[in-house]
Amino acid sequence: MDHRPWTIHHMTKQRYFFLILILGSLTAIGPFSIDMYLPGFPAIAKSLHTTTAQVSLSLSSFFIGISAGQLLYGPLLDRFGRKNPLYVGLSLYILASIGCFFALSIEALVVLRFIQAVGSCAAGVASMAMVRDIFPVKDNAKVFALLILILGVSPMIAPTVGGYVTAAFGWQLIFVILAVIASLVLIAVIFALPESYQPDPSFSLKPKPIINNFLSVFKHPQFYTYAICGAISFSGLFAYLAASPFVFMDVFGISSKVYGWIFALLSVGFIGSNQVNTLLLKYFTSRQIVNVALPAMVIISFIFLFGSVNGWYGLASTIFIIFAFLCCVGITYPNTTALSLAPFSKNVGTAAALMGAFQMAVGSLTSVVVSLFKSHSSIPMAGTMTVAAVVAFVILLAGRRMIPEPIDNAAADAETNIIH
Repeated sequence: MDHRPWTIHHMTKQRYFFLILILGSLTAIGPFSIDMYLPGFPAIAKSLHTTTAQVSLSLSSFFIGISAGQLLYGPLLDRFGRKNPLYVGLSLYILASIGCFFALSIEALVVLRFIQAVGSCAAGVASMAMVRDIFPVKDNAKVFALLILILGVSPMIAPTVGGYVTAAFGWQLIFVILAVIASLVLIAVIFALPESYQPDPSFSLKPKPIINNFLSVFKHPQFYTYAICGAISFSGLFAYLAASPFVFMDVFGISSKVYGWIFALLSVGFIGSNQVNTLLLKYFTSRQIVNVALPAMVIISFIFLFGSVNGWYGLASTIFIIFAFLCCVGITYPNTTALSLAPFSKNVGTAAALMGAFQMAVGSLTSVVVSLFKSHSSIPMAGTMTVAAVVAFVILLAGRRMIPEPIDNAAADAETNIIH
């Protein structure tokens, strides 16, 4: 039985636009929760009588929450459909955001950020699963690029808004804004988002069947190659997110407002390259693009590390080299995501959750590792980016040899390649 009742063939252009907008908004909730409060780190540290390094633990707890929560929501999305788990996750996110507003200690903020993340990851997993539900495999990478274009609103404006809000009203108001945004998205989900996957009563929520489902997904060579490769390469972005407040505001001594503008500028590299990827997909497959973008990421990261160790880079050159690195991440990410989900249909929620869990687990570990270094320079950031790029490239080289018949946007008929 096909549990996907609503596909692209049922859409007008107007419905297509609104669907992409809603899915993109769901995808952006997590990044908005990260980007908007980054400029407030010094203010949070002062308000809660702690250090900026301790405040960064609330970022790490958010990453851990997303990683753990995605494994929870994956089976729920396959059992109860896409919308009901979304209602629960978004409601939890709103309540946790209000809790962050009232936090009086760094310990409370760290715990509430974890709960907030568990709520937000329902939106991320559901949006990825719905892309695979509705769109043919050959269009997945393009759709993910469109979602990232909407997601790009977050790093483009969230840090800048967060910087001004913190300066004018205090960091607590940031979490009120996040609660309001999530409430508006929840309303859109209730009234404008169609259910793309009917509840499947045969999908068991007992521990053993759930574990077996995760294992069956993970055993597929195309999934584990591109999911792990994509997660590790994407962790370079997490290294930047975790270290950039320290590097730019402490090492280079810029203000929180200026940091917001720099963050927005660097985000142009990540978001813009995603749209360049859409053009590239007209001429190349996702596999071909990844095979070029990932080696480029390795080369750029080595240049960044070597120059940082030798003290070559000032503020402008640091911004430039990070911009180039984020361009490579922006091209690699939608293609590894599409390639990871391409073989699946029935277990898309489980596959999307497992892939997202890899990304957040590696990302949270990366953010913690970067926070542990005490060097008053960009070396920890550059070194972590380099390790991420190299390891991801090695996994790609080893894993792609184990994929007998790759499935990507070159497939003539996606439905003939579905794994049930």
